[in-house]
Amino acid sequence: MKKRYIFRRLFFILAATGMIASGLGTVFGRDAAAEVVVQDYFRQQIEAKEQKLYLEVDGTRYQGDIVVTDRREVLVCEQLWKQAFGAAVLEYPDSRILLHGGAIRAELGLGEKYMTIGQKTYPLTDGPEKIEGKLYLPLQAAELAFGYERDWRLGSKKICVTSPYNRKILRISGRKRMLPERYDYREEGRAPVVKNQGEHGTCWSFASLTALESSGLPKWEQQFSQDHMSLRNSFGLKQEEGGDYTMAMAYLLAWQGPVLEEEDPYGDGISPEGLTPSVHVQEIRILPEKDYDAIKEAVFLYGGVQSSLYTSMADGQSDSRYYNKKENVYCYTGDQKPNHDVVIVGWDDHFPKEKIGERAEGDGAFLCVNSWGEEFGEKGYFYVSYYDQHIGRTNLVYTGVEEADPGKNIYQSDLCGWVGQIGYDNGHGIYGANIYEARGEEKLYAAGFYATEENTSYEIYVATDVKGSDDFARRKPAARGTVRDAGYYTVSLDEPVMLKPDQRFAVILYVKTPGAVHPMAVEYQADDVTRTADVTDGEGYISPDGKVWESAEQRYKCNLCLKAYTRACMN
Repeated sequence: MKKRYIFRRLFFILAATGMIASGLGTVFGRDAAAEVVVQDYFRQQIEAKEQKLYLEVDGTRYQGDIVVTDRREVLVCEQLWKQAFGAAVLEYPDSRILLHGGAIRAELGLGEKYMTIGQKTYPLTDGPEKIEGKLYLPLQAAELAFGYERDWRLGSKKICVTSPYNRKILRISGRKRMLPERYDYREEGRAPVVKNQGEHGTCWSFASLTALESSGLPKWEQQFSQDHMSLRNSFGLKQEEGGDYTMAMAYLLAWQGPVLEEEDPYGDGISPEGLTPSVHVQEIRILPEKDYDAIKEAVFLYGGVQSSLYTSMADGQSDSRYYNKKENVYCYTGDQKPNHDVVIVGWDDHFPKEKIGERAEGDGAFLCVNSWGEEFGEKGYFYVSYYDQHIGRTNLVYTGVEEADPGKNIYQSDLCGWVGQIGYDNGHGIYGANIYEARGEEKLYAAGFYATEENTSYEIYVATDVKGSDDFARRKPAARGTVRDAGYYTVSLDEPVMLKPDQRFAVILYVKTPGAVHPMAVEYQADDVTRTADVTDGEGYISPDGKVWESAEQRYKCNLCLKAYTRACMN
């Protein structure tokens, strides 16, 4: 058996002790002489978020990074583009950019003012640009490629975009996406390298890092070290004892990794000290169980989805009555618990049930990549029926990955991450706060937290020069919103907060999840796996109303999963 699953959710339910209480701005010319000025303007605009433009697409509001050129063309950040239009954005090493939605495939070039669809070329007012390391796409591309229409009234912050044409758009579970009936990473230049876990119980780390690698393709072809993840995490398991997805999340979100495979090769049982991550993982979404449209959307827009199976096979040479070797397709319908992780990298809605066997009630299968080497399946790939008992129940996708920036710092006290949850039995959510001490002259620009269930709403506040919880009354609003999926989210503050060396500051989170009495994630010593968790390294507080606070460490022996992100100020 390749891995041991660890189920260790312990909920704290506390007695409640109180009641819960325009314009476009200036634009600049884009000639060569003014380019530096323009980039400075864009940089300031993004950092300070002075321009509060937002998209309303087919009646749904989308907030994110938007900039405007001197020709009044709207440039939309890649992440916002995916959310609003449901079109994949694939950036290739040669600066080509592919927009893919349904049957439409449009090609653009970084900085080029034209777009190609099939044999036709269309001029663009402004082409795609890189600003502060992020890719921005012209709204005009959505109009030309997918038939959207724009209505932007002078002085309005709302850019209204509508789609008047009939096309195949999925409208399931509140999701509106243009998805093909068949999709295959191998045909799109997004296929991750197939690896072999050997005799170790490390499929959890292989699945996690393979999914992470796929999220950077086709632009970045990086291979990450499973040795480092399985040997250099904060948990009490040996490499051969297995692991689970919460361990992978904690390791990545703590910036303990990932490191490159070449720095720490797999299988030698040795992991050097002092290695630093090559990327920073800032967002991981946990998709709803058996929501196949959500899985397809994630695969199409972001990267491979880490999921789980039960298998009686020990390796790629084994046989199983649930696996059709001739057709490379698997389907288990029994009651055994999952014991193996794979990565979903495509699908075929019309994969015939006759090839799957009598256990499949209908057509359709996910394309998955395994960690048993190229000798298994189709050079490491195989299909799993939509009717498999476990595929699509546990689903992780890495939706926020940035290049590692040595100028950024992370403040945290939860190296073991989401071990359990805490809350007041009042139906009104919970306040949590972590106090940190600035290491230098920095800008506090973001905070990070776990949404423990779907449709979690949050409010983030910041207080500076704090001595203790009595100073939280001076907190100032910094950000607010709602996230659709469970997972971990890094939220940019509306305005960065300047910090001085050794200055004590607090990041305060109010979080509420519909129907949940324990909405805040915490770290604590729950079992042998988490016995190494240090619950003395933080200064955290919780409150039912934001007025009366109590120590999370002293009273409940836990750390709050609430991180802060800063950027060093340049002299």
